[in-house]
This record gives sequence, C-alpha cells and structure tokens, in this order.
Amino acid sequence: MKRRILCLLMAVFLLPGLIAIPAGAAVSEDSGEVQTIRALGIMTGDSAGNLNLGGNVNRAQFAKMLVNASSYKDSVGDGEGVSLFKDVNSTHWASQYIKIAVNEGWMTGYTDGTFRPSQSITLEQACATVLRLLGYDSSSLAGSFPSAQLSKASSLGLRDQISLGKGEYMTRSDCVYLFYNTLTAQTSDAKVYAVTLGYTVTNGNVDYAAVVSANLSGPYVAGRGQSLELPFASSAAAVYRNGAVSTMSAVQQYDVYYYNTGMQTVWIYTDRAGGTITALLPSAAAPTSVTVGATTYTVGTATAAYKLSSMGGFKVGDTALLLLGMNGEVVDVVNGNAASTVYYGVVTAVANASSSGSTAGTEVRVSVGCTDGVVHTFSVNQRGAYTVGSLVSASMTDSGASISQLTAKTLSGAVNQTGTKLGDKLFAGDVQILDTASNGAWAKIYPSRLAGYTLSTDDIRYYVTNTSGEITHLLLDDATGDTWSYYYLTSVPEKSNGTLSGSYSGLKDGSSVTLDNNGKTFSAEAGGVGVQFNSDGEIKNMRQLLSVTLDSLSSVSAMGGNTTYALDSGVQVYLRKRDANYVLSYYQVNLGSVNASDYKLTGWVDNFGNTAGKQVRVIIAEEK
Repeated sequence: MKRRILCLLMAVFLLPGLIAIPAGAAVSEDSGEVQTIRALGIMTGDSAGNLNLGGNVNRAQFAKMLVNASSYKDSVGDGEGVSLFKDVNSTHWASQYIKIAVNEGWMTGYTDGTFRPSQSITLEQACATVLRLLGYDSSSLAGSFPSAQLSKASSLGLRDQISLGKGEYMTRSDCVYLFYNTLTAQTSDAKVYAVTLGYTVTNGNVDYAAVVSANLSGPYVAGRGQSLELPFASSAAAVYRNGAVSTMSAVQQYDVYYYNTGMQTVWIYTDRAGGTITALLPSAAAPTSVTVGATTYTVGTATAAYKLSSMGGFKVGDTALLLLGMNGEVVDVVNGNAASTVYYGVVTAVANASSSGSTAGTEVRVSVGCTDGVVHTFSVNQRGAYTVGSLVSASMTDSGASISQLTAKTLSGAVNQTGTKLGDKLFAGDVQILDTASNGAWAKIYPSRLAGYTLSTDDIRYYVTNTSGEITHLLLDDATGDTWSYYYLTSVPEKSNGTLSGSYSGLKDGSSVTLDNNGKTFSAEAGGVGVQFNSDGEIKNMRQLLSVTLDSLSSVSAMGGNTTYALDSGVQVYLRKRDANYVLSYYQVNLGSVNASDYKLTGWVDNFGNTAGKQVRVIIAEEK
C-alpha cells in the first residue's frame, strides 16, 4: 500500500523536487535553497522558527553549520564538550562543534590560544574553511591567503549569489548560499560533495525531497493527551495532517507522526487498518507482514513486530487496529476499541469463512471499500443485511467488528472553485471522499476533483460532519464516472451463423488485456469503452465512450469541436502506428510527448451522464 513518501510532504510538496537557484535572486525563508539547508539541519531557526537571515554569523555558529554540513553531523552528543581554547570552556554550547571542526582541520584558533567564538566570520575565512571541508588545503591552491582561497571558491561556484568582498562579514543569508553551493561543488577527489553524503544531485540541483526524507525522524505515535515529543518548540512548528496544513490542536491519540528538526516541521498521519488478523508471515515468531482480512501490510517497526510476534499480545484470529505510517507500513498495533476509529464505505464482497477463534461456527467476512482509499475486511458472526454495493459504517471492539447499514443522508450544492466547500458546508482539512457504484466499485476522490460542479441529492448518498459542522466523510453515488474501468478495445466478438467468436481484447494502462465476457455481448465496438464488473469479476456492463477529435491539448484539458474537456488524471495515451507490413500496433506514451500540431488526436470521453464526468479517459495519437 505504497503512497506518498513525501506526499508526506506538503512542504516538499509545495516546492519542486529538484530546486534550482535563480541567478541574482534575494534569498527568502521560503526559497528552495533555504528549505534544503533547513532540512539538512545546517541552519535552524530560533524559538519562534525564524532564521533571521539578515544577521551576521559568528565563528561558533559557523562551526555548527560546518559540522552539520558534514558526515559528522550525528557525532555531537548531549553532554558537555571539551575545552580546547581558553575562551571556549567545556560548557560552551558550541564546544563539541568547535572540537570537531578543529580536529578535522577545517577551522583553527589564534596564536594567543583563543578561538574567538563570538567574532563575526568574514567571506575569506568562510571560504577557506569550506574549501578544507571539500579537501582543498592551502598547499593545493595557487597563491597566498586570501586571494588564493577566494579565487578557488569562485572557480568552484561557492561564491555564486554572494555579493560580498574581502573582509566583509557573512550574514546567515550568505551562509545559506555558501552551503547550498558547497553541496553541489566538486571535492578535491572530483566528486560532488552532496553525493558523498548520500544525497542526489541532478543537473546541479539537490534533490530536496530526498534530503527531507533522509533527515526525517520517526515514526512516533502520539500518546495520551494528544502530546507529541519534539526537540523544538511545538508553538513554532509547521504542521501537516494527512498532507493538509493543520495545527497541533488537531493531534489525536494514536496519530502517527514524523518531524524534521531543521525545518521545525511535523507530518501527521491518521491511516489505520482494523479487522481480524488472518495471517502473520513468514512466521508468528518473527512476522514481517500481517494480513488483516484480505489486505497484507508490511511490519515497519520493532514495536509492531514485537506486538505481533508470539511473544507479544496479538495472534491470528484476534481483532486489532493497525496504526499505519506514511507509506502504509505498520507502526504500532492496538486493541480494536483502543482508538475510536469509524470506517465509512461501500461493501465490495461478502464471504463465509471458518472461524479461527475459540467459538466454533461460521464467520462472515465483509470487505468494505472505505473513504481512506483502502479495502478493509471485517469479520462478524452473522451475515446481516450486507449486500455488495450497500453503504455501511464499521467500528471495532476487542471482541470483533461491528458493522451497520447506513441510511441515506443526502445533501446538495455547488462545490466552490477551490474545492473547500459544498453548498454552505466547509470540507474539513482532512475530508475523505468516496465515489461508489451499485456493483461495489469505488474510487477515492479528492475535493479538487469536484471543484466547480454542482452536486444534486442524486449524487450524494451519505455524509458525516464534525462538531464544527465541517464535512469529514462524503459518499457519492457514481457522480464522477471514476468508478468505471476504462479500456481501449482493439477487437470485439463477432457473431456468425448464430455462433459468437472472438473476445473483447485491447489495452488497459499500457498492458494488453482480454475481458471475460462469459458469452455475453455488449453494444460496444472497437475503441474506448467503460466497464463495470460484478464482485466476482464478471462484466456487468460495458458502454462505448464518446469519440472526439481533439484540436488542442494541455496537461489538464483538451478541446474538441469548441468544447473543452477535462483530462482524467490518469488518462491513457497511446501512439498508433503501422509497420512496413501495415500491421497496426499501439504504444503507451506520456501525455507530454504528443500534441495537436504533429499528431491526429482522438479523445474518448465518458458520456454517461455523471455530474462530474465527461472527461477524456483515453487518447489515441497518430502522426500526421
């Protein structure tokens, strides 16, 4: 169940993965280079989170930055340091950083036995120090100090974006540029410095997402009182909850969280999986994966591994709630009723299974496509009125799951252009939306998908609000067309003398597929189609998509016949070509590789009457 490792990151998320420095730009706290330096912990903010970029940098502060930009960043402990200089005693806050910087030969003291930690550092001193970090000592430079050091620093690009001259003091803003440039500079061994630290540099730019990921602490689980243990003031922290901007007040017990100290940023995740444990693999003694219902999860922490092992408190047949991390891995396991989680969704399957508990009898496993975008399987002792396609809520107790049929609760109104409001009701910041169909098909929907559409009571099957009246869960009734599966058929069955021959064959997401029609025929020809399946995988319905000649194409929309169509976020694009023998072939290509100038473009649009449908699902491109 892989998802966003740094969908993790709305902070990364708001910046490009690879960050380029615009020439001559004045640095700001929101800039890419600042965020990279913060993420690495080279520079941190004050108690309020401010970097104070206009302030001068003294020698003690520079020593700390230098060590944090090196492979020794994790070597500094919490205890007292040492007294190497008469003006830096063992209790000085920077004594350990100064010791490392001096022992490695990056910085030196003065002949009078002092280090002068409070003295501002000049451009030439900073450049000489960073050059030593990169492996360039004075013997490898042509000329004398400081001209040799300044010249070499310029040739390596260390002084890019720094307008200071000899003798001028470095500000924190200058240090941001200096250390960012250091990351992308070559060492004396002709290696890119950031690469030697284990980071990725592409086209001279540091991969910011990889930096954040590598310097992330966690996962941790919020304890009672919704408290988070952080090494920085929580009042200054930027908080993201399930990818949306949030606050510390939104933290709940059992939330999983991560943080980056340099960025003073916290990422919180609330994904959980509940139900009956059906398997522990490869063994109960040392499980690396756990199956709840029909879904298998990777065990991601030692805590979870212990609790799920034969030495812990959970075994096959127990009801458990898995606390999931940013990538869907199991961070911790708690009793079913320990966390007040209620799931809402559509029943996708109902099956009998032999009970693995102490009570003999028949156990019913109900699979539910839930608003969190995951199919959860719940075990109950009696079948009840659970039919595929019906809406239910599910909660957990130590003795098992409790499932309730949902009574229709409709709503209507327009979704605003920013996707934050439906009619007069706001969406909660972590709202979960699910489009559902009567055959049990479902699709997780994001609010932006509905922006600008007016939903009727026929489009909405159920909704839930929080104490503030915000919508937290929304269940739609095939409002988007996203519950259908879309194919491009290259052949269809033919009927001759009362006998059906051939099959529905074509393409789905770049792969060749053959659909099992079980002897049925549908009024669909070769081209784009939408398909609905029964819970057993048999085709329930197949409908032809609307063919549209596209006159223009962008990354989000296309125009054909004076009508603008939105593109499905996962639109399938195929290049159709004939070889020398006129054999027709199809090749899946990226959307950006085709255009309306060089290619004849045919879009296939769902035209099934869904309120938020009528999107281009498939594009066929042929060279003109």
